[in-house]
Amino acid sequence: MPHTFDLLVIGDANPDIVLGPLDAPLAFGQREQLVDTGLLTLGGSAAIMACGAARLGLKVAFAGRVGDDDAGRFIRTALDDRGVDTDALRVDPVLPTPLTVVVTRGDGDRTILTSPGTLSATGADDIPEALLTSSRHVHAASYFLLPKLADALPELLAMARAHSATTSLDTNDDPSGTWAPGRIDAALAVTDFLLPNAQEALALAAATAPPDSTEATKATGSTDATVSLAAPGSLEAAAGALAARGPRVVVKNGADGALVHDGRTLLHTPGIPARPLDTVGAGDSFDAGFIAAFLRGLPTAEALEFAAACGALSTRAHGGTAAQPTWDEARTALARNGKNL
Repeated sequence: MPHTFDLLVIGDANPDIVLGPLDAPLAFGQREQLVDTGLLTLGGSAAIMACGAARLGLKVAFAGRVGDDDAGRFIRTALDDRGVDTDALRVDPVLPTPLTVVVTRGDGDRTILTSPGTLSATGADDIPEALLTSSRHVHAASYFLLPKLADALPELLAMARAHSATTSLDTNDDPSGTWAPGRIDAALAVTDFLLPNAQEALALAAATAPPDSTEATKATGSTDATVSLAAPGSLEAAAGALAARGPRVVVKNGADGALVHDGRTLLHTPGIPARPLDTVGAGDSFDAGFIAAFLRGLPTAEALEFAAACGALSTRAHGGTAAQPTWDEARTALARNGKNL
């Protein structure tokens, strides 16, 4: 059966209001603080990833839910303008579109405030079966912001896989701090690629580890040197432990590059040099780069290099989508750094 889309992305889409950099703590007491820049732009991990993949040449569809309001119309227009198919973007007649405010600091850190809106209602009914069964790859994002969709994710990803699709998941942060111990395992079992950042990988590994597991070898059951030599509690050990749950684990580690672990073999890239103007959405652009490279048939090591370049290049402008690279731009950046795909 021919595929209608290269990629189906399911999850969150919202306007981002990005303010910063803030050089002092947030001040309450009706104090007003001034920052250099402010931007209203497309946000949501899933939405930014979808735009990045479309920019890289993939035929992309998005499925999710927004409100019947100006913010929802802004989201649809922004996705359409970036070449993402929005026929499956459902309009909720009652709940508002989610809204996020991102306050950045000069050191690259940021705080994120989100009003969930339709995220709490987004579920399996918002994901058309026809898209699940006719897309080459299905990517889900923001697992912990979408409780109904999270519950349905094992079944949805299993259906996609049954129709020859590959799958990926970027959980993003868990606002509750619990990381759903025991609950997320069913989703990981039908996920081909797990795409956390370093902090998320460590938290997820701790939440999913067996009670008596204190070393990487216990967590993975592997005697491979790249696993057994990893220090307990290290990022490499966390990636190996998560890989033992089923997926290949691709970890974004900011200025320190990225790594991928398949349960036996560990690969690492330092990435390419960058002077970030804004890191909002860089991880989602990384996700888009990795999946685009994978779908083009690149080996894992090359896909990792390409993804890191996409993440770095996306930081050249404010907001998550303004500086996302084309395929040729990412390849050129790699070539300039002595890395040819």
